Amino acid sequence: MIAMAGMVTTFPIPTRRAALLAAAALAGCAPRAAPPGPPVQAPGEVADAFVMADGMRLPCRSWRPVGEPWAVVLALHGFNDSRDAWEIPAPDFAAAGVALYAPDQRGFGATAARGLWPGADALADDAAAMAGLLRRRHPGARLVLMGESMGGAVLMRLATRGGSVPGDGMVLLAPAVWGRAAMNIFMQGGLWLVATFAPGLTVSRPPPGVRIVASDNVEALRALGRNPLTIKATRFDTLRGLVDMMDLALAAARQWGALPALFLYGAKDMVIPPAATRATWLALAGKRVRRSFYPNGYHLLLRDLGRAAVIGDILAWLRDPSGALPSGGEAAAAAWLAATPPVSAAR
Repeated sequence: MIAMAGMVTTFPIPTRRAALLAAAALAGCAPRAAPPGPPVQAPGEVADAFVMADGMRLPCRSWRPVGEPWAVVLALHGFNDSRDAWEIPAPDFAAAGVALYAPDQRGFGATAARGLWPGADALADDAAAMAGLLRRRHPGARLVLMGESMGGAVLMRLATRGGSVPGDGMVLLAPAVWGRAAMNIFMQGGLWLVATFAPGLTVSRPPPGVRIVASDNVEALRALGRNPLTIKATRFDTLRGLVDMMDLALAAARQWGALPALFLYGAKDMVIPPAATRATWLALAGKRVRRSFYPNGYHLLLRDLGRAAVIGDILAWLRDPSGALPSGGEAAAAAWLAATPPVSAAR
């Protein structure tokens, strides 16, 4: 916005035209959001989609076993991802008798207002509504909500904001708990500055010199990049909304109730800093939250080459939330937590 304003005042153009250009530049920098509209119906389902109370259509993919499933999973993707996030692990769940439903979350994938932030509680409301619909569709099955990265943060917000959660537990795959308390002052200030004065500006790649590898599965990363449902350029006001959500997820750890959950994290995660996860795990101590740690795991644990161990742990936990995890990840989590120095979560 500052650069655009500088261009307007530098070139010798008529005053009226300059004013129009400046107004257009300011309009491009105006914050935008896409909160839900007023309710017009009860939440429902149509072919390949959930329909929310305000009429918002959330396209959905599903993988179902032959016959009735013994467990049902509502799977929420991460930031800028889509319903296709689950196409690699989902067949393994279906083969084990578990139905997996993967919607585009509001503002992502092929939904209306794609790329605009809907609000943390709007995402949590949608998750609750979809879980309720799945509960009615599969009344005899165990219902679990599973979220990856931002999807995990959505579920943490849902679990702790008050009211009942329509599910029997949650699986949190490297949830986005990197809130402002876990950022240094320069990152906080830079985000505020740009999101406040140029919210319409977009970012499409990490800063120079920063290399983030989300998985060791190169083909999966290439497919993610090629997928037209993946959002490639992100508005700064949407990034601010994401950080607001991560703030709520970080706070949720201290407010967690009796809901059982499985929290998974990899040693090679370059997206969520280990100190932020460590702080969250410490805050969850004494709760019905089990932790599993994967020394070779990246951020996208269910797309990694070593995903079989993660899938095996999730299926074991679905069958028996108090039983042993076959990977030994719970002992690895305890060892990692004990060995990680208690430093600030800021990176």
